[in-house]
Amino acid sequence: MTPSARIQAAIDLLDAIIASARDGGPAADTLIARYFKERRYAGSRDRRAVRDHVYDAIRRAGERPDTGRAAMIGLAQDQPDLATLFDGSPHAPLPIEPGEAGAEAGAVPAWLQPLLAAPVEQGALLGRAPVDLRVNRLKAAPADVAPLLPDAAPIPGLSDALRLPEGWPIEQQPVWTDGLVEVQDAGSQWIAAACDAQPGMTVVDLCAGAGGKTLALAAAMAGQGRLIAADTIRTRLARLEPRAQRAGATFIETLLLDQSHEARGLAALQAQADLVLVDAPCSGTGTWRRNPEARWRLTPARLDRLIGEQARILDFAAPLVKPGGVLLYATCALVDREGRDQVAAFLARHAGWAADAIDLPVGRAHGGGTLLTPGHDGSDGFFFARLRRGA
Repeated sequence: MTPSARIQAAIDLLDAIIASARDGGPAADTLIARYFKERRYAGSRDRRAVRDHVYDAIRRAGERPDTGRAAMIGLAQDQPDLATLFDGSPHAPLPIEPGEAGAEAGAVPAWLQPLLAAPVEQGALLGRAPVDLRVNRLKAAPADVAPLLPDAAPIPGLSDALRLPEGWPIEQQPVWTDGLVEVQDAGSQWIAAACDAQPGMTVVDLCAGAGGKTLALAAAMAGQGRLIAADTIRTRLARLEPRAQRAGATFIETLLLDQSHEARGLAALQAQADLVLVDAPCSGTGTWRRNPEARWRLTPARLDRLIGEQARILDFAAPLVKPGGVLLYATCALVDREGRDQVAAFLARHAGWAADAIDLPVGRAHGGGTLLTPGHDGSDGFFFARLRRGA
């Protein structure tokens, strides 16, 4: 592919990504993979260059552009060398017309800016994320794994964490295939640390998904006790089983719940759990480093629905906690309505509950919980709170 043809390929992909974001279709990574699967002639350098153009354009535009061409013209305004590649040659985009507008630059959609927590450094939300690992204590110690990954550096404060450069192919390494490490952002590892799961506990991961935090809890419990991973989506929960086998966490139980009738499926666990983790569905505003086009998918109406769902989940989670036990609420979101305000509303609805202080060497106290941000903590963005049921 010529450099100009790469620009046209990026425009074509951006058109597909913009439409998918508008219509709730596949993520950018999926669309890019499909695009190149159908174009075997594109070499590795072509694929890398096109992908870089696409993600540079996505990261630059806070508002969803009208077209892929507008997104790339906006990028060319910041990188003038790209403008010369709009030359009308075969497989290239037409020249940029005088006065032809590009997408405006910005980090955050205008409607969302006033809703973000005040401490959030908006300019850091879209930096490129490293590859963070959690050493699996069920199979290895960090001292065993670190020599096998000479490019890895420790993450201060997290004894089981290692950090690799962005894009490092860890899944091709024996330490991953043998279950010695899991890919897990430092923020997620801090949430697992805040849970303080111990061997012998009864623990419920109520929105387990594919089980990343479930596996961290399993390691903290040293394989002892009862650990239930629950979710309402069968396909997501099914991904946990092979991960648990690889990690040696075979004591995990899975529980498929019926959407909107979860309390019925959880009745046997009423007042049984020492710890319930609610890693709730959320806006994902803390994960834009990894999924920058997620900004283009979020709408005020969708945010309202998510906030209502978070409150509903908290309300059926609370009865599972035994007296004196803990409900750990977490979202990978930096919107106060999903974090600080959600916890305040829960405490107002539920007498006999209180927010515990969280003693960790990261984050900032925010309302009844802790706020992690990419700019302050070098991790994905999270809000989390430890809510304790009165004895």
